[in-house]
Amino acid sequence: MKWTLDKIRPLCPQLCEQVCLHIALGELKAGEKMYSVRETALIAGVNPNTVQKAFEKLEQDGILYSVRGSGWFICDDTKNAEKTLKNLIAEKTSDYFEALRSLGMNDSQIKKYVKEWENE
Repeated sequence: MKWTLDKIRPLCPQLCEQVCLHIALGELKAGEKMYSVRETALIAGVNPNTVQKAFEKLEQDGILYSVRGSGWFICDDTKNAEKTLKNLIAEKTSDYFEALRSLGMNDSQIKKYVKEWENE
């Protein structure tokens, strides 16, 4: 799994987002074993404590589960990961439109801009 992390934002939420993305895209499958915390940290280039924290958050959200002595696994029901990703997309879309409004654009100008961008 390739990790694309932005050093400006906190890393833990980004790790959670990326796991959800890879699950929603079907790159990580239900019941599949995750890399260990140490392996993930090495591959992602982050501290193992950050990965542990992210995995624990994903466990709280019903996306991963742990088996003592065996590691971390993708939950059988991937709907929570898909829902998390959908919410993230909605949040980022809303932030984008708010940023355009803060530049003085109204909704019709924003729609025109988006249509022009689509046609490029």
